[in-house]
Amino acid sequence: MTFESQNPATPPAPAPPRRRALTALAVTALGGSVVLSGCAVANSDSGSGSAAAASDTLRVVLQQEPPTLEPCEANLTSTGVIDRSTVTEPLIERNPETGELEPKLATEWSSEDDTVWTFKLQEGVTFHDGSDFTAEDAAATIERAVNSDLGCNVEGYVFGDDDLGVEVVDDTTLTVTAPQADPILPLRISFLEVVPSETSTTEKVREPIGTGPYQLESWDAGQKISLAAYDGYWGEKPAYAKAEYQWRSEGSVRAAMITSGEADIAMGLSPEDNIGDLGVPYPNNETVAIRMHNDKAPFDDIRIRQAVNYAIDKEGIVASLYGGRDQVAAQLVPEGIVGHNADLAPWPHDAEQAKQLVEEAKADGVDTGAQISLVVRTAQFPKIQELAQVIQEQLTQAGLNVKLKMLETSQQLTYQVRPFAEDEGDIGLMIQHGNQAGDAAFTVDQYMLSNGAQSAFGTPELDAMIEKADAATGEDRQAAFEEIFAYQNEEVVQFAHIAHQTGMIGKAATVDYAPNSSTGDELRLAEIKPAQ
Repeated sequence: MTFESQNPATPPAPAPPRRRALTALAVTALGGSVVLSGCAVANSDSGSGSAAAASDTLRVVLQQEPPTLEPCEANLTSTGVIDRSTVTEPLIERNPETGELEPKLATEWSSEDDTVWTFKLQEGVTFHDGSDFTAEDAAATIERAVNSDLGCNVEGYVFGDDDLGVEVVDDTTLTVTAPQADPILPLRISFLEVVPSETSTTEKVREPIGTGPYQLESWDAGQKISLAAYDGYWGEKPAYAKAEYQWRSEGSVRAAMITSGEADIAMGLSPEDNIGDLGVPYPNNETVAIRMHNDKAPFDDIRIRQAVNYAIDKEGIVASLYGGRDQVAAQLVPEGIVGHNADLAPWPHDAEQAKQLVEEAKADGVDTGAQISLVVRTAQFPKIQELAQVIQEQLTQAGLNVKLKMLETSQQLTYQVRPFAEDEGDIGLMIQHGNQAGDAAFTVDQYMLSNGAQSAFGTPELDAMIEKADAATGEDRQAAFEEIFAYQNEEVVQFAHIAHQTGMIGKAATVDYAPNSSTGDELRLAEIKPAQ
């Protein structure tokens, strides 16, 4: 299996000698902000569209401030939307339109047995500190994110407990060895954002050094993040000299920043935010669901987990809160992902059946009055608080005791990723899962394996099914994952699936950009240009 770049970039002139990269301690010593030059909000005193068009600063407004820009946490939406392919870059990128893998910091990759993979790397690439990018940095990135005890989110999300063998052959050649044959290892590698080899392996960094078209200029905590185009970038120069991120939790406020000329791109909108013709829908592959924990009552009884599925009126939610744009979900991945099971039907809404299951469980001694914490991340997507309140009410009507917990990102992540936070009650976590890789392995490995990074529980039977599916190829792979999604719905019922979402951004008329299925997770600023 071989992939070669058809048009490798012409390498620029040799870079200066390597300088030591910032570690977490260095960032702390600088007070958490590396300030090279001031960057005010472009045209903040004017709503003029023409003034915005003349600006050299691309202004983006997000739903929330990222908790970190640590590259090994870039699979988290709030981090990746800034980091991925903008500040940092991977060896390989997945084209969100075609699903094909394309060269980035690697020019080609190949394997004879799907176990030992060889990667050839770009020459003439430098990091933002001026140091050369070599195979040593690529190897160190893999060791740091996958093989260390750093606890990177990407490790559990993509690689699980498996370590990789990494060997530097020369400055532009790297071999990576999987513990067993892995036909999608290059796809997994595409999730790793490359950092200098000197980056701390004992502490996570808040402000990264990368090879991307933009470098971090300053992070004013609670206010804004400013980027500047990197003069030494190895690829095509981006259209904007600067970029600035702000965050507002209310969708209507983000929309108003577009219509008033205060921002150029606004993330996470819906038509109800009064964005009008400046709202651009796109094929988002995010799925919303409730992940139930079974370590205590009442979710330790499958009848209660079934009752939750019956109690939630998914059709009503999609119609009333999301204008019928979303699609009621029967599984964690939408159509188009390898392994999607087209034969699965969503659970029907049956309030009486939900009540009956709760009553049956109660009669058998299940503590159905035990508190359930419905944990929800504030501003994660449009109308999330209204959605949470509807679900709380519907579960209460079924006879369950539900307490709503709206949490900021850093707090919610302690419930989302192992080790899970202790709570005074059983946990139902609202998740928004986007499979940007296009293969069900990136869903089931983390959400359904017994030791998955975001799995609340599993079964030995399901673990064996997942191991078999991960090693399969072609039609066998598709069939194996279809079986897994069916087994989850019938025998495990860890999830109450709600909807496959559609996305919408706000885009000023002065900006030229077509969003795609990856936009919500990685807004590649180099793809955004002034409108002609």
